[in-house]
Amino acid sequence: MDSGSQVQYEAPAGLLRIEDCLDEAGGIVLPPGTTLISLIDRNIAHVGDQVAYRYLDHSHAEEQTLELTWTQLGVRLRAVAAQLQQVAARGDRVAILAPQGLDYVVGFFAAIKAGNIAVPLFAPELQGHAERLETALLDSRPTTVLTTLAGNAAVQAFLEKMPESGRPRVVLIDEVPDAAGDAFTPISVDPDDISHLQYTSGSTRPPVGVEITHRAVGTNLLQMILSIDLLNRNTHGLSWLPLYHDMGLSMIGFPAVYGGHSTLMSPTAFIRRPQRWIRAMSEEAKHGRVITAAPNFAYEWTAQRGAPAPGEDIDLGNVVLIIGSEPVIPEVITAFNETFAPYGLPPTAFKPSYGIAEATLLISTIAPDEQAAVVYFDREQLAVGRAVRVSAQSDGAVAHVACGQPARSLWAVIVDPATADGPAAAEVPDGTVGEIWLHGNNIGRGYWGRPDETRRTFGVSLHSRLGSGSHADGLPAEATWLRTGDLGVYFEGQFYVTGRLADLVRIDGRSHYPQDIEATVAEASPLVRRGYVTAFTVDSGAGSDGDGTRLVVIAERAAGTSRADPQEAADAVRAAVADRHGLTVADLRFLPAGAIPRTTSGKLARVACRTEYLEGTLGVR
Repeated sequence: MDSGSQVQYEAPAGLLRIEDCLDEAGGIVLPPGTTLISLIDRNIAHVGDQVAYRYLDHSHAEEQTLELTWTQLGVRLRAVAAQLQQVAARGDRVAILAPQGLDYVVGFFAAIKAGNIAVPLFAPELQGHAERLETALLDSRPTTVLTTLAGNAAVQAFLEKMPESGRPRVVLIDEVPDAAGDAFTPISVDPDDISHLQYTSGSTRPPVGVEITHRAVGTNLLQMILSIDLLNRNTHGLSWLPLYHDMGLSMIGFPAVYGGHSTLMSPTAFIRRPQRWIRAMSEEAKHGRVITAAPNFAYEWTAQRGAPAPGEDIDLGNVVLIIGSEPVIPEVITAFNETFAPYGLPPTAFKPSYGIAEATLLISTIAPDEQAAVVYFDREQLAVGRAVRVSAQSDGAVAHVACGQPARSLWAVIVDPATADGPAAAEVPDGTVGEIWLHGNNIGRGYWGRPDETRRTFGVSLHSRLGSGSHADGLPAEATWLRTGDLGVYFEGQFYVTGRLADLVRIDGRSHYPQDIEATVAEASPLVRRGYVTAFTVDSGAGSDGDGTRLVVIAERAAGTSRADPQEAADAVRAAVADRHGLTVADLRFLPAGAIPRTTSGKLARVACRTEYLEGTLGVR
């Protein structure tokens, strides 16, 4: 429980109690019939007049605050769901292509309430991601699209470019009258029904839809609540993350469990003025504990541009900051802490975490009373799959941030990559790097429309476990596992994520982590824009030296360097990579800001960058 000064708020009668979701051993077991809709219905019945969702609208000259109580949300869900029942059959996919806002929340939950499968996507105005949107729509084949009056023109124009056969109809969320709810027909929903398709970010492959069930959503939300110690019901969510992103969706899931509320804002509002995020944290913290989440770049951007004005009344003493979605950069945490410690930010605020769409979201995080911790591993030993601690000053020291422990009722084992593809998959001991495999009720059901890939990814078997200290203890031998494609290691009681199998740079029989090379490039010259570097290999063809692969590095220029001669920077980068990694950079390119493709969640899209490089389209935007 929260040991701070906050009052511990008991669950109002009729709401879900966390203790009712735990078995005798403390494992998470959802009460029978628990779904997202049943949780919302509980809140409507018992705390209907309380705020469920708040949206800070910065699209006008003055900030406007829009709110929905649970009762108002219920009215809107019933109306939009009734409209969907008129045009879509049960099990049909319904895509949400609405702008960020309360109508998006209504559309997402209404699709589920109507008996459809929600497909949370984004409005076509999101620049640079039209191909991802088209891929998701062609893959999920929704019969209906939900958007708003403001977003309708862009949605209609986008849909006109798609094949006419099977083109979805469009329903405007904000044009459906409340009275339409009179025609709603209640339906039964099973916890193991699919609630929505969560499309992956596309960092290492084209986006695919993960089938997320109600059981998976409910389990993962409880795992987050227990892992981060959010048992205080006066905890509020705050998020600017896109609502089509898995963490963005979780921020609207928390209130469903609590009967509390989340405050939302748009990603654009945050990027333009990161101070808005800080001010909203401070304001929410006056009324209770605040939990927010973001990837590396957002905390770095806020440390650079989000400091309060002199004399501004900001208090961050009651916030929890989840940082994840990629290997956590320790310097980012340090910079943010240094900027905001004068405003009461506690040293335990940051919670480095690991999560993926296939697991609904959260996999592991550090304990509530722990500070973010950094360990330095030897680069040469990591290259051969061993985690060996060295001092920060040692040659070849690589910083890694601990991601704590796997969530309750979730098993995470480390498997020898050499055996992972076959019937002899073997767990490796702590201190050995391998592929992360998962088992738990928060795992998605599979990939939409991809039965073979589902079996290869979600239904694998672990052939051999460690004789003692196995991280699979408590599971039957026949248990099936999810292959994450991520590399990790248990070291001195902590869980670390070291990279992705698909991203590894393999040259002359040795493996190198791209983020490690990219950090070297960023440190080598001020011309390089930090956090905007990609490293990958290409086939150099027959007759080349070594094993026929070449290292390519793409770097965006830092602000104010567009006219600088890149030759000095190029020499420094090549020398640093050769000295630190023993690698020759075969091709190095400096591009303008924004040239390197990124996923919709802000991560580097290395595979897309490599593809554009090979096609000769890199930087053509």
